[in-house]
Amino acid sequence: MLSRKAKYAIKALLTLAIQENREPILISQIAETHQIPKKFLETILLELKNNTLLSSKKGKGGGYYLRQNPEEITLARIVRIIDGPIAPTPCVSLNYYETCEDCIDEKTCQLKMIMMQLRDANLEVLEGTSIADILNQNTETPLLIDE
Repeated sequence: MLSRKAKYAIKALLTLAIQENREPILISQIAETHQIPKKFLETILLELKNNTLLSSKKGKGGGYYLRQNPEEITLARIVRIIDGPIAPTPCVSLNYYETCEDCIDEKTCQLKMIMMQLRDANLEVLEGTSIADILNQNTETPLLIDE
């Protein structure tokens, strides 16, 4: 399940992606537009900045702006930054692998194959969808994402 934090991150990135010439936007503008608590949004944007998706500019005309093209920012990358692993269980995670505590033998685990299929299906969509793709899907209301 996508966390509220990840949804807010996507909304913020969509807002930044439609800015012409990558002009910086104030946190308060994004927060007001999407009714996101400002302090919570500050934390999210800082996390995205620390992971090279955003940059910021201080002073007059300052704010946050995209550091990468919207085409290069996939939902999988955002979800991993904000929520961590995409895999439903740690034993099938590509980036955060751990052995399952309750599994006797991974090689014979009956659930592992199903969890791998679920992971792969999710990854196909998340890796194959960028911020630009979302913007291109619905040009009338590109910033609406259901809560």
